[in-house]
Amino acid sequence: MKIPRLLPFLAPLLAMPLFAHDLGIFSNNTDIGSVSRAGTVDYDATWDAYTVSASGENMWFDNDEFHYVWKKVDGDVSLQADIAFVGSQGNAHRKAGVMIRQDLDHDSVYADAVVHGDGLTSFQFRTAKGGVTREIQANVWAPRRLRIEKVGDTAYVYFAQNTGEELQPGGGSTPLELHGSFYVGLLVCAHDNTDFQTAILSNVKLSDQPSGHAVKIRSIIETVPVASGDRRAIYATENLIEAPNWAPNEDHLIYNGGGRLYKLGVAPGSEPELLEYGHLRRANNDHGITPDGKTIIISDGTDEGQSVIYTAPIAGGTPTRITAKYPSYWHGVSPDGRTLAYVGRRDDVWGIFTIPTAGGEETRITSAPNGGLDDGPDYSPDGKYIYINSDRGGNMQIWRMLVDGSELTQITNDDYDNWFPHPSPDGTMLTILSYPKHTEGHPRDKDIVLRIMDLETGEIRALAAFFGGQGTINVPSWNPASTHIAYVRYQPAVD
Repeated sequence: MKIPRLLPFLAPLLAMPLFAHDLGIFSNNTDIGSVSRAGTVDYDATWDAYTVSASGENMWFDNDEFHYVWKKVDGDVSLQADIAFVGSQGNAHRKAGVMIRQDLDHDSVYADAVVHGDGLTSFQFRTAKGGVTREIQANVWAPRRLRIEKVGDTAYVYFAQNTGEELQPGGGSTPLELHGSFYVGLLVCAHDNTDFQTAILSNVKLSDQPSGHAVKIRSIIETVPVASGDRRAIYATENLIEAPNWAPNEDHLIYNGGGRLYKLGVAPGSEPELLEYGHLRRANNDHGITPDGKTIIISDGTDEGQSVIYTAPIAGGTPTRITAKYPSYWHGVSPDGRTLAYVGRRDDVWGIFTIPTAGGEETRITSAPNGGLDDGPDYSPDGKYIYINSDRGGNMQIWRMLVDGSELTQITNDDYDNWFPHPSPDGTMLTILSYPKHTEGHPRDKDIVLRIMDLETGEIRALAAFFGGQGTINVPSWNPASTHIAYVRYQPAVD
C-alpha cells in the first residue's frame, strides 16, 4: 500500500530515457512545422556523424517543415558539415544542410545552405518573421561540404566540392537581423510529407570565430528568372565589377572591371577571360552587344580622360572610335543594329543623342531642362520608341518617346527614384533599377530594388531587393529569350 504514495515522485524519473541521447556538440532536436512523421537523429561519435531522418513538405514561402538538430547560441557563429543523402530515391528537392534560425516556429527568420537531392545547391533565407523565403542558387552542383556564417547582421555561405578542399565563398549573403540568442544546427527535409528521407551530416564543426573570408567579397554576378525570382550566383570576386551583358547564344556574359572587359561563362565553375580591345584601358559600365552578336560597343576614357564610344569585334580586336565629342555614355542600340543611343553633355547641358553605328554626325534628341539629367536610353524591340530616365518631372522617373525625341511621356510616378529602363527582347517587360526616393544620383552600395514593369498593363512588381546601384544593370542585361536578367550585387566593403 505504500508503493502508490511513491508514484508521484517516481513519475518524472520513469519518464526519462534510460540512457541520455548524445547529440555531440548540439543540445537538442525537434520537428519544425506540421510534419507527418516525427524526425529522428543518431549521433556516431566515432565518425562524428549525425544521421538525420525527416518528413516535411517543404521549406518555402512562410512555412517550414523539417527536422532540426540544434544548439542555442549568440554572437557571431560558423557551422559547417559534409552532406550525403542515404539512397537515391525521393523527391529531387529533398534537402539537407546547415542553418541559423531565430526561433523554432514554422515561419521564423532564418538563413541556410542546403544541397538538394538532385544536386541543386541553394542559399535560402527569410529576413522577416512570417515573410517569404528567398533563394540564391549556387554556381556549384552537389558540393560535399557546406558552411554558413553569421558575421554581425549578415549571413554568408561557403561550398567545397570535395571533403578536404578549401571552402570557397558561394556568393550568397543576406542581411540577417537576429535578436538575442538564436539557433544554429543541421536540417533535413523530405520535400514530401508522405515520405521519410535520411541524410548523413558528418565532420561537423561549430565555431564562434567565423573565417570572415566571405566578408571580403565585393561583387557577385547573379541571374534571376522573371517568373520565379529565384536568384542564382554566377561569380563572386573581391574586385569591383559591373554591368553584365548577355551574349546572344546565352552561354556567357560580358562585364567590366578595372577598366577592362571580361567574358564569363554561365556554366558552373566558369572563370573570367580577359578580352583585348587594343589600347583601351578605361572602360566603364556602359557597354553592350549589337543584335547580330558580332560587335561590342564600349564606353571608355583612355583617349580623352572622359567617356568616348567605340566599337570593336566582340571576340577582341582594334577598336573604332564612334563619337568625336565627349563625354558620351552608350546605353542602347536599335533593333536593326544601325543606330546607337547614348547620353552626353554638350555645352554643360545633358541630353540623349543618336549616331550611326558606323560613325558619323550625332543628333541631339533631348535636352534636360534646368541643369537636370536625361539618361539611360534604350530602344523598344520594334524600334519605335526609346525609353529613358529623367528628372525633368521633379525626381528621377521613367519616360518614353519616339526615336526622334518627340512625344516624350512619363510612364512611372511612384515613391522611388527610377533608373535604367531596359525593354525585354520580346517587348513585354521593362527592367527598372529603383532607389529610395530623393536619392542623389545613382550611387553604388545602396539598398535598391530591381523591378519589372508589364508594358501592356503598366503594373510594376519587385523582382529582387539587394545591395547594389551603380554598376548593377546600367546597360541591357536581358537574355535573348526574355526569361532571365543578369546583374551585379554588391557587398559592403569591410576593412
